[in-house]
Amino acid sequence: MNDITPERRITRSGNLEDPSDVNMQTIDPDRFRSVMGAFPTGVAIVATECDGELFGVTINSLTSVSLEPCLLLFCTNEGSATGAAIRKRGLFSVNILGLHQSALSSRFTGTLKRRFDDLPIAFSADGLPLIQGTAAQLCCRVTTVHKAGDHDIILGEVFSGDEAACSPLVFHRGAFGSFQRA
Repeated sequence: MNDITPERRITRSGNLEDPSDVNMQTIDPDRFRSVMGAFPTGVAIVATECDGELFGVTINSLTSVSLEPCLLLFCTNEGSATGAAIRKRGLFSVNILGLHQSALSSRFTGTLKRRFDDLPIAFSADGLPLIQGTAAQLCCRVTTVHKAGDHDIILGEVFSGDEAACSPLVFHRGAFGSFQRA
């Protein structure tokens, strides 16, 4: 045990057995953001079509969860229009960006309404938007949504996927970059 992580007993469901035994400290949100910036991630756009409208948002919270069944998760702000559309539709695509697509990542942040205009898009058999030229694409069905602080954790079962031979876009310490093998 070190001074950062108190010893805890956590049950399989994720609940503390006896929370009164834990001396929990909190971290300042700005400090937390800075510390988490040390962890490089990929960059993706999750997207869906709902009621005739396309929705998409840039994420870097994509995580593989399980191989049997094939599950992944990502997080969105609880007020995200894309997150709401994904929950309503129950289906979404994940478009993993290539190194050449940092401008595309920026396009899918903020409040821009017509994010998909003039983009090369194909549609899956289920009508999910697949952005062309990305490093990889996955199509998923929502299995579970959990509220966590000011975000929603969306768990999806992958039912199709494809990849291209291009380098991924990486996000590290607040900036885009590339991956270099050690």
